[in-house]
Amino acid sequence: MQKFRKLVSIDKVALTEKGIHALQDVAESIVLAQDLPSDEDDILQRIGDADAVLLSANSRLTGRVMAQAPKLRYVGMCCSLYSEESANVDIPYARAHGIEVRGIRDYGDHGVVEYLIYQLVKLLHGYEGRRWKALPTEITGLKVGFVGLGTSGGMTADALHFLGADISYFARAEKPERTAQGYHFKELRKLLAESEVIITALNKNVILLHEEEFAALGSGKIMFNTSIGPAADMEPLQKWMKNPENIFCCDTRGALGDIADEVLSYPNVYCMNASAGMTEQAYELLSQKVLHNMKDYLEQKEGEQ
Repeated sequence: MQKFRKLVSIDKVALTEKGIHALQDVAESIVLAQDLPSDEDDILQRIGDADAVLLSANSRLTGRVMAQAPKLRYVGMCCSLYSEESANVDIPYARAHGIEVRGIRDYGDHGVVEYLIYQLVKLLHGYEGRRWKALPTEITGLKVGFVGLGTSGGMTADALHFLGADISYFARAEKPERTAQGYHFKELRKLLAESEVIITALNKNVILLHEEEFAALGSGKIMFNTSIGPAADMEPLQKWMKNPENIFCCDTRGALGDIADEVLSYPNVYCMNASAGMTEQAYELLSQKVLHNMKDYLEQKEGEQ
């Protein structure tokens, strides 16, 4: 298998030691940055004459930068790639100029499932402070509604279903395999009105909850946002949070958007301020997927010769 001539990272990427060592299988020369670039000029200097680049979700690679990196032919995103619109790489520019961009998905979902069950059980039973209802409540029979039922949402739904929850979901279309499991496909506002716990598990930059949805949701509910970013308009979300009967939970500040600084002081907002998905196992899986993408690209190019 051919190798990249020079592989660089423009910031600190979350590869394991084993993963970093494995880069020797795909590149003749390797230079990995240990901090964030200060600006685009710094990024250009770091890329230099490299033909392959890695980056995390903490940096952006624009068309302007790629235009000044004539040797570049491959960009590996060591982070989730949901869509071109939400990517931190200018994929349309790259495609138009023959630069391959590959990202990864579905590497931190198990940790998210564990976080949600941990936080939910604490609230249902009042193990560490506030209890949702006057008496401890089991997950058994709990009406849980999912807004988004992709990989992460589906895994969480399966775990809660195993524990006895009554699962409903809203998605772009009904999923027959989920219906066969006994999950109920519902229109969004009907789902919000009829659920006791709401879990938003959406792709980055997807906002589905607006003023009308919060009116349908009502009060006395628990809401989790396990998306990377906000899943709701900030103004109606904050208004809903101001009602002490409601409870909002998330693992990172990113799920709270630009109201994070203000609402983190609310007694009914529970934020772990740590990414639940980034575990030892997740870093290993991330590394494997990043390496697989590079090897697959190189093998593909070798086959074209």
